[in-house]
Amino acid sequence: MDFPPLDWSRIKTYPLRERPNKVRAEDFARAWAKGGSLQSFLATMPKILAAQDLQTLVADMVAAARKKKPVLVCMGAHVIKCGLSPILVDLMRRNVVSAVATNGAGAIHDFELALIGQTSEDVQRGLDDGSFGMIDETGRLMNAAIKEGISQGISAGRALGEAIVKGNFPNRELSILNAGVTTNTPVTVHIALGTDIIHQHPTCDGAALGEASYMDFQRLASVVAALGDGGVVLNIGSAVIMPEVFLKALTVARNLGHKVENFTAATFDMIRHYRPTENIVRRPVHKGGRGCYIIGHHELMLPLLAAAVIEQL
Repeated sequence: MDFPPLDWSRIKTYPLRERPNKVRAEDFARAWAKGGSLQSFLATMPKILAAQDLQTLVADMVAAARKKKPVLVCMGAHVIKCGLSPILVDLMRRNVVSAVATNGAGAIHDFELALIGQTSEDVQRGLDDGSFGMIDETGRLMNAAIKEGISQGISAGRALGEAIVKGNFPNRELSILNAGVTTNTPVTVHIALGTDIIHQHPTCDGAALGEASYMDFQRLASVVAALGDGGVVLNIGSAVIMPEVFLKALTVARNLGHKVENFTAATFDMIRHYRPTENIVRRPVHKGGRGCYIIGHHELMLPLLAAAVIEQL
C-alpha cells in the first residue's frame, strides 16, 4: 500500500479570537494584599475548576438558607476527629445546616467528646492485647440511651442527644448530637451492626440498635424529600455508609411522589471514591441539579466553606 504525503498547504485555519476558550484572564486569581478581609480573600480566588465549584456551592447554600430549603450534611466520623464539630454546631445555630446524618462512629466520637473532651483511641495498641473498644462508659451510656429512647419512641440520634442534654457532660457545647436537641435540628445516626465499639459491650441490644437506627433512616427520608428546588446535600468524608443511605432515602422520597429534583449535591473528601461520586454527585441530580466533588483535607476545606457561607449571609 502506498501512502503519499498529505497536502498540508490546504489545511484550513481560523482566527484565535473566534475560538471558544475555557480559560479566561478575567477568571484568574488575584494576588493577596496584606491586611485584607476574608471577603476580599474569597474574591481573589480563581473562577476555575474546584475554586469555581466551591464558590457556586457557597452561593447555593446561602440561597437554600434564605429560601428555607434543607441543607443536609452527611458525614463520616473523621470530620469530628479533625476538630470540626464547632464549625457544624455554629452552622446549625445559624439555621444554615438544617439536618445532620452520620454513622455510628460519628455518634461515638461526638458522645465521648461531650463526656470527657477527648476521643479516638490507639487502635493498634488495643487490638494487640484485646482491649480495643472495651471502654465501659461509652458502651454502657450509649446503649442505655438508645434503649431508653426506644421505650419512648425516640430514634438513635435524638435519644443520644437528649442523654447529653440531661446528663453530666461538661463538654456538651462541642456536641452535634447536643445541638440537634437544643436547636431542634434533626441529627440522625445510621448504624451498621458490628462496626462500632459499643456493639462489643455486654449491654448492647442489637434489636434496639436496629430499631433506633431505622427510625433515623425514616426521619432522614423526610429531610431528603424536601431537597427539591433549591436544597443542598453535602457528603463530607463518608465513602460508603452515608452515600448508600442517602441514595435509598432519595429512592423512598421519589417513590412516595416527592419531586426531589433541581438540588445541589457535593462531596468533600481527601481522595475520590466510587460511591460518593455515583450516589451523591452524579446519580441523584441526573433529573436536574448539579453536583461537584471537592478534594482536600477536611480541617482545611470545611472551615473555608463555612466562613464563605457566613460572609455571604
